[in-house]
Amino acid sequence: MTERLSDVEQQIGSVHQLESVVTAMRGIAAARAREARGRLAGIRAYADTVGGAIGEALALLPDGADPHQRGHGPEPRILIALCSEQGFAGPFNERVLAAVARQMDSARGQATDLLLVGDRGLMLAEERGLPVGWSAPMAAHADEVPALADQLADALYDRLTAGATRVAIVHATPSSGGALEIVERTLVPLDFGRFSVSPRALPPLVTQDPRTLVAQLAEEFIFAELCEAAMLSFAAENDARMHAMIAARSNVGDKLEELRATHRRLRQDEITNEIVELAAGASAELDHPS
Repeated sequence: MTERLSDVEQQIGSVHQLESVVTAMRGIAAARAREARGRLAGIRAYADTVGGAIGEALALLPDGADPHQRGHGPEPRILIALCSEQGFAGPFNERVLAAVARQMDSARGQATDLLLVGDRGLMLAEERGLPVGWSAPMAAHADEVPALADQLADALYDRLTAGATRVAIVHATPSSGGALEIVERTLVPLDFGRFSVSPRALPPLVTQDPRTLVAQLAEEFIFAELCEAAMLSFAAENDARMHAMIAARSNVGDKLEELRATHRRLRQDEITNEIVELAAGASAELDHPS
């Protein structure tokens, strides 16, 4: 009985340690999600500035000029998927990869190059048999998101130069109530209709062909969109991890209560046995006085 009681005491100690780890992970995830949300305003302001410049540059194009670069024949496609670098994020990666699989199925017969971010997502993609053409680790901190977006942009434009003409991205975004929302949208061709064309009374002095200027600004705008998507994904991943740790904390609490109840029962049994032994010893002395 004593040995079993000590085993339960050791288990209680181990569960307390696990509780501390879960609490720490929840706190870290909450702080990172909050930091990522705080960075979004700056990214969106940058995108708005570039978008305004695109509107002005579009006004410099000759009447009837089309800013799009159109391909010919079959259109190779690039699909970007933003997953997590680490685990303990609930169904985060499964939801993103399910959307990727749907997109791949809908484009059967069309060449699709999958660019995947996040080592945990890469493992699951390989298990699902999804063909990954390029991969990179997901940012571990909000400060690393611009560098990740730059790395993604380099891989993206290498493929666009090689002949790809369409780019879509799949990523998670945080939403109210802790729900996980998956976003699927097109990056290329860029929808120039979203930019307000506002010609100035005195056009700005430019030293480049307007079409080249529009193309360079479009690249800068796509970089801003990659930054925003990566930051949203980073925030959503940490939201998912925070909620997973809240659920884990609840399970740990239930386990502790179960172990404490077992500990009380075993301790009571131990005390009862000691009382019985003492009573038996006292009875034996009365029956056989010295």
